[in-house]
Amino acid sequence: MQIISTNIARPRIISLRGREIKTGIFKKPVDEPIYLGKELVQGDEVSDRKVHGGIHKACYLFSEDHYAYWINLYPDLEWQFGMFGENLTVKGLDETKIQIGDIYKIGSALVQITQPREPCFKFGIKFGSSKVLKQFIEHGRPGTYASVIKEGYVTINDKIELIEAAQNSITVSQFFELLFAKEKDQNHLSLIVKNEALPERKRVKLSAYLK
Repeated sequence: MQIISTNIARPRIISLRGREIKTGIFKKPVDEPIYLGKELVQGDEVSDRKVHGGIHKACYLFSEDHYAYWINLYPDLEWQFGMFGENLTVKGLDETKIQIGDIYKIGSALVQITQPREPCFKFGIKFGSSKVLKQFIEHGRPGTYASVIKEGYVTINDKIELIEAAQNSITVSQFFELLFAKEKDQNHLSLIVKNEALPERKRVKLSAYLK
């Protein structure tokens, strides 16, 4: 895997049903290295700290490989990397192979895979259609958040190196499917509720589905 683009956002105000809402989803590529901090990417706008940023969502990675699929669906949008709100656009990122809890070296930083991105209404506003939320879920390639174990700089063309594979875990893709499935895979549930890469509140919530 390799970093294709580094992206950050400035604050932007969007309108929803007469309300003005600040968001950091409108990320754009930058030429200089970005610094992955413990709770956010330095200089990046994180407006709603309840659902973005923090220890378990310090950085968001999305695959360059999926851009063609979405450009085909929404050809009239102004496409550039960072379109999905990702800090790092990655060539070769495969959610069916990356596991929750895997540890990777990126540039001078060390990160741990934590959880897939769950689309919110701001995503729909950016794409100009609420249909994109369902399409994003059905496509099953959500990218992934990561926690930052060791802070450091990441720049374009940096390689992503697996340092430690998670044990007794599930893939990002399997976890994403689990989150939205009506009938949840009990084996996957039993593994993920024990995975300390996830925040405790998430594990407690999922444990309620165990039979």
